[in-house]
Amino acid sequence: MTAGAEDSLREAFGLIPGRDCTGQQRRGQGVQGGYASPMKAALYRHNGPAAEVLQVEEIERPQPGPEEVLVRVRASGVNPTDWKTRSGMTPRPIDGFQIPHLDGAGIIEAVGPGVDPGRVGERVWLVMAAVGRRWGTAAEWTAVPERQAVPLPDGASFELGASLGVPALTAHYCLFSDGPVKGQTVLVAGGAGAVGHFAIELAKRAGARVITTVSSAEKGALAEKAGADLVVNYRAGDAADQIRAFAPAVDRVIEVALGANLALDLALSRVGTTVVTYAAESADPVLPVRACMTANVILRFVLLYGVPAAALERAAADITAALAAGDLTGLPVRRYPLDHIAAAHEAAEAGVVGKIIVTP
Repeated sequence: MTAGAEDSLREAFGLIPGRDCTGQQRRGQGVQGGYASPMKAALYRHNGPAAEVLQVEEIERPQPGPEEVLVRVRASGVNPTDWKTRSGMTPRPIDGFQIPHLDGAGIIEAVGPGVDPGRVGERVWLVMAAVGRRWGTAAEWTAVPERQAVPLPDGASFELGASLGVPALTAHYCLFSDGPVKGQTVLVAGGAGAVGHFAIELAKRAGARVITTVSSAEKGALAEKAGADLVVNYRAGDAADQIRAFAPAVDRVIEVALGANLALDLALSRVGTTVVTYAAESADPVLPVRACMTANVILRFVLLYGVPAAALERAAADITAALAAGDLTGLPVRRYPLDHIAAAHEAAEAGVVGKIIVTP
């Protein structure tokens, strides 16, 4: 994550640059006999391989400052951005130590000044907890600005709540940044991944026909379960023909690997098709400019950390409404206790199928 992107996300959520979570707690919450309460947390002090830099320690519990809440974490989700930041692929400054993980879910146990005390006891899913601050969700407690603690409907599990955040917000923005998709045909590349999974479900909820590509029968079954109308193995030599038999062209592409898939995307495009890509590959693709011009496609590049505040707020509200309606489901969960966080990161780096959840 670049410094500029991180600053944009701070602004989007109303964070004050340079302020960590210090300040007041409600009386009796998180303080024992006048002394700060300890908590168990996973952390790292410098970048590197998971097994070398991740440690589980007992540290002082954070306190919610103005406009912040203290959350007892019940589930912590692992995303590619988490292990990439920890490994040094997308480094940012470390303020003494860093507790990883942007996403999580839990219960508000205390509030800072300026927050409605009625939020205590509320079930929440967390958004971008570790951006611009050391308190990620890989700990027993975390403190976040209150608007980054989004109400979690009673019917949604903490594991599902911890699976949202980065993937669901990314899927929502990629789908709707160019307008409604009702009646359109949407192609989701990598429909068994976290972003692809929520893109399928959100697109179906919005009235789109959804085609998705996968690389195996196991992943295909997950995409079908999510509601895709057509699932195609992109390794088949006739992937484009299979898709054209279902729909002569697509209106929107949610793309996870632009370089690898652009030829297929262009083959399925019509004038005005939008290809939205949200992930970087190990090597930058060579863009076939003439082919893109001939197809008259629109290319959009998305990095969640720079998305405007209004779009993030709409996305969070829509995702919560979809949860309440029962329209969002989770991928198969691989659970790890906090003490095994290094193994959880290694599994994420290996690209295992499903969602990795760490339980503090």
